[in-house]
Amino acid sequence: MAFFLPYLFITAVTSAVFFLLFRASRLRRLRLPPGNLGLPFVGETLQLIAAYKTENPEPFIDERVSRYGPIFTTHVFGEPTVFSADPETNRFILQNEGKLFECSYPGSISNLLGKHSLLLMKGSLHKRMHSLTMSFANSSIIRDHLLVDIDRLIRLNLDSWTDRVLLMEEAKKLKQNQEKADIFLYIITFELTVKQLMSYDPGEWSESLRKEYVLVIEGFFTVPLPLFSTTYRRAIKARTKVAEALSLIVRERRRGEKKNDMLAALLAGDDNFSDEQIVDFLVALLVAGYETTSTIMTLAVKFLTETPLALAQLKEEHEGIRAKKPESEALQWSDYKSMPFTQCVVNETLRVANIISGIFRRAMTDINIKGYTIPKGWKVFASFRAVHLDPDKFKDARTFNPWRWQNNSGISCPANVYTPFGGGPRLCPGYELARVELSVFLHHLVTRFSWEPAEEDKLVFFPTTRTQKRYPINVRRRNAPSS
Repeated sequence: MAFFLPYLFITAVTSAVFFLLFRASRLRRLRLPPGNLGLPFVGETLQLIAAYKTENPEPFIDERVSRYGPIFTTHVFGEPTVFSADPETNRFILQNEGKLFECSYPGSISNLLGKHSLLLMKGSLHKRMHSLTMSFANSSIIRDHLLVDIDRLIRLNLDSWTDRVLLMEEAKKLKQNQEKADIFLYIITFELTVKQLMSYDPGEWSESLRKEYVLVIEGFFTVPLPLFSTTYRRAIKARTKVAEALSLIVRERRRGEKKNDMLAALLAGDDNFSDEQIVDFLVALLVAGYETTSTIMTLAVKFLTETPLALAQLKEEHEGIRAKKPESEALQWSDYKSMPFTQCVVNETLRVANIISGIFRRAMTDINIKGYTIPKGWKVFASFRAVHLDPDKFKDARTFNPWRWQNNSGISCPANVYTPFGGGPRLCPGYELARVELSVFLHHLVTRFSWEPAEEDKLVFFPTTRTQKRYPINVRRRNAPSS
């Protein structure tokens, strides 16, 4: 036996060396996109993270695009990765989901969302569930059913505003700011999402669930090893509590009354989903409807505050709408469709903010594109941010300018250039809902309040897009407009 151990060790090492040499030889034969794989194991991950922790992460991609072109090779998060800052290549990646590319996310995100989440579904199941989700967030559903709740819940939360508001704040910091602050946009968007998915009005249950969600989201970009990461360990515990709370709701609904919401559709479908599958599905949708929408609301306020002419024109548009209605009357769909400049503000906020900076995919086979080969198994990153902030695509691309969207003035914008909600089979199913929520929020904000920044704040982009200090503002309630 002692004789065989060294033999097995030598055989294993030799096999590993031959495998690595074979792979290196194969890669040399392929025409890979130019680039630099960086340090062994680490690659260029540290440079990427360092750039995205600042207010100006562009140099990481800009320098490489200048040196190598819009498609380049790097090595981030433990894997060789092809970055694309080319809109045609990005569209090719999005349109070939499930054919040449498959979704691929860090283990921390996959573990916390659950294996049955929409984000991780593939094939025909993903197609059916994506279609179902879109059916609960299309224009007719929003117009006939959701708009009244959106308007009511936003009004309800704005009624409680005092003189100082932290537009975004982590739950763990809440106790430090109890005197004159609250976490309004997180609360608004979470309550809206819970209402739309499960028909629950805001209360102690939804607030308790929201606080656990904050902990889950914090764990998305950590090392997925509980032993080494306190944040991830805390996120796993919070995820367990979220699953238990949602499982209770699912069991009650299986026995109880029928409602017209997403949960009812999941329970009544022909797929006979288990409780675990439904819970995973709801977990992912709550994250999508909560984190991204609250961030985009905050950044819209920040960009408007820094662009007084845009804010003045937005106020004029909404005061005109409000002047035709009694003060207490909710917005109607016709009002939403009468907000042309608001839609310019929404478009520009999405373009500049880039809440989703891009998407990771994995090559399912060797893929030839633009004269290069992406090897099977390699990651690709389609960068929406790089395209949205490309001065060749948008004049003064890094300036917030909502007027650029008036009659498409000064821009040429095919579908592959402006992609704030992704595209292809994984187009964000809630894209119209997000636009409506932001528009209704801006309406009530500018017609009821004036504000100014409480202190200077900056944007950072890792692990998610946010302001460093959650954008504190001092608010003053305006006189109600005459009816």
